[in-house]
Amino acid sequence: MSYQALFRKYRSQSFEDLVGQDHVVQTLKNSILKGKIAQVYLFTGPRGTGKTSTARLLAKALNCTGGPSPEPPADCPICADIASGNCLDVVEMDAASESGVEKVREHIVEASEYRPNECRYRVFIIDEVHDLSAKAFDALLKTIEEPPSHAVFILATTEFHKVPPTIRSRCQKFEFHRGTVSNLVKRLSYVAGQEGIEIDQAALNAIARMSDGGYRDALTLLEQAIVTADGAITLEHVYAQLGLVGDESADELLQAAARGDIAAIIEGLESIYQQGRDPQAILESLMYRLADMTRVLVSTGGTGDAAVEAALAATANRIGQEALLRLRTEISQRHRAVREVTLPRVWLEAELIKVALDLRAGHSAQTTRRVMPSEPEELPKAATVAQPKPAPTAVIEKDPVVEAEPQPPASSPGTGEANPKIRKTAKVGPEASVDAVWNAVCAEMMELSKAASVHLNGSYASGRSGNTVTIAFRTQVNADWVKGKPKLIQAIRASWHHHTGEELDFEFAGNGKREKAAPQMEGVSVESPLQGDRLAEAAKRIFGPGGASDQQNETP
Repeated sequence: MSYQALFRKYRSQSFEDLVGQDHVVQTLKNSILKGKIAQVYLFTGPRGTGKTSTARLLAKALNCTGGPSPEPPADCPICADIASGNCLDVVEMDAASESGVEKVREHIVEASEYRPNECRYRVFIIDEVHDLSAKAFDALLKTIEEPPSHAVFILATTEFHKVPPTIRSRCQKFEFHRGTVSNLVKRLSYVAGQEGIEIDQAALNAIARMSDGGYRDALTLLEQAIVTADGAITLEHVYAQLGLVGDESADELLQAAARGDIAAIIEGLESIYQQGRDPQAILESLMYRLADMTRVLVSTGGTGDAAVEAALAATANRIGQEALLRLRTEISQRHRAVREVTLPRVWLEAELIKVALDLRAGHSAQTTRRVMPSEPEELPKAATVAQPKPAPTAVIEKDPVVEAEPQPPASSPGTGEANPKIRKTAKVGPEASVDAVWNAVCAEMMELSKAASVHLNGSYASGRSGNTVTIAFRTQVNADWVKGKPKLIQAIRASWHHHTGEELDFEFAGNGKREKAAPQMEGVSVESPLQGDRLAEAAKRIFGPGGASDQQNETP
C-alpha cells in the first residue's frame, strides 16, 4: 500500500474521533436520533478544524445500512465506500477549482434530480463554497430553496462572510472552533504513539502552538519533524525546522533589551542571523516567548511542562513585570511594521536598540513612541522629552516658584506632584524670545513623529507680527508639507500655548536662510555656555541616564 499522509491516515472515522467540536457532534447526533434531519447544512470555521471530515461522517450516519445512526458500525459496506471515496451517491465538489455556473449545474443541480443508487440520501458536499461565482450561487439557490426529499447538501467554508445571505438563510449553520493547545497536544501525542515516534513534551507544545488551532496543520508539522529527525524529536529540532529562535537565544535577547544592553542586543542578533533566521521569525519567536512568560507570571501556566514553566518564570522575574508588558507592546508593534521596510535586518537592530533605550530611560508606557507613524496625533502634552531652554538673551533660571504661574491642564496632578506627561520646569515662559519658544515647540513635534522631524529640522521663527508667528523652513517643500498637516498645526498651537499661555496663528514660509542656526538637538537647551551640572543634565537628556539611580535623581 502506498504511503498515506498523517492527516489522511488519522482522519476522524467516527463522531467520537472529532476533537474539540463537541457542540457540533452533539447537535448532529441529536438530530439523527430524533429524525430531524435538515437538507442544507453550512459548516464554517478555520482551516483544518474538521469541516470536511464531519461532512463525510454525517453522510455515513445518514446512509448506514443500520441507520440512520450516529454510530455506524465498522463493517458497514456503504460506510466503507464513503470513507474511501467510492460511493456514487456522495458527491464532493471543490468550489475553489470549480466555481463556474456550468460546474454547479452539472455536478449539483442536475445530479440532485436523480434518486440515489444504493444509499438512503444523495449527499452533496461543496468545499470552500464561498469561491462560487455569483451566477453559480444563483443556480445553487434555486435548488436549495426547494431541495428534493432524497438530497442533503453540506456546504463548507472558511470565509462565512462571503456566502450570500440568501444562501445562509436556508442553511443550518455549525461553527467549528480552533483547537486548543491541550487538545492538539493530546491528538499529536496519540498519533506519535501510534507511529512509534519519540518526541519531547516541549516539542509537542511548540508544534501545537505553531499550528494556530488547525489539526491538519499540526499533523503536517509533526510529519515533517518525523521525516527530518534522526531519532527522538526535540524542541531544538522543531525550532530549526520551523525557522524560529531557540528559547535560550530569545531569553538572552529579551533580557538585554530589558536592561538596555545595546552591545548584547547587537551580538545576540548577529548570533541568531548566523543560524539563518530572518527578522520576522525573530520577532515571532520573541512574541511567543513573551506570551508564555506573561502566562506563567500570572500563574495561568499553559505549557504543560513544569521545567519549562520554571525557566520561564525565572526569566520573567529577571526582566520584571513592567518591562515584560512594555516589551510585549513594543515587539508586537514592530512585528506589524517589519513587512514594510526594505532593510529588515538593519531596521530590526535599530528598533530593538530604541526599545532598550526607552526601557533604560524609564519612560512611562503612555509616552511610548509609535513605529513609523504617518502624522502625529493631537497629543502634544504627552511628549516626555526635556524641553529646550530659552536662548541666551532670555535665559530663565529654574525656580520652584515659577510653577505657580502657568495654568496647568485640567488633568494635571495637584500641587506638589510633577505632571507625568509635561515637565513644567521645562517651560520657556512668555518672556523668552520667539525663536527660543519655537525651539521648544519644534523639539516636541519632532519627538512625536519621524516624518515631522525630517521637515521641521532646520526651521526657525523668523519673526512675529501681532498674533501671527512666521516660521521659516529650509525649502518650500518642507513648508508645504507642514501646511497640509492640520493635526500637526493644532499640536504646534497647543504646545506654544503650553509654554507661553498665548493663542497664536502661524505662517509657514520656505527657502528660509539663517546666518547662524540655533541648535535643535533633542532636548538640548540653547543656553550657552553649558557648564557644570547643566552640561551633565544635557548629556543625560541626549544619551539617556547611565542607570536607574540616575533616572530617579533626574529633575522632572
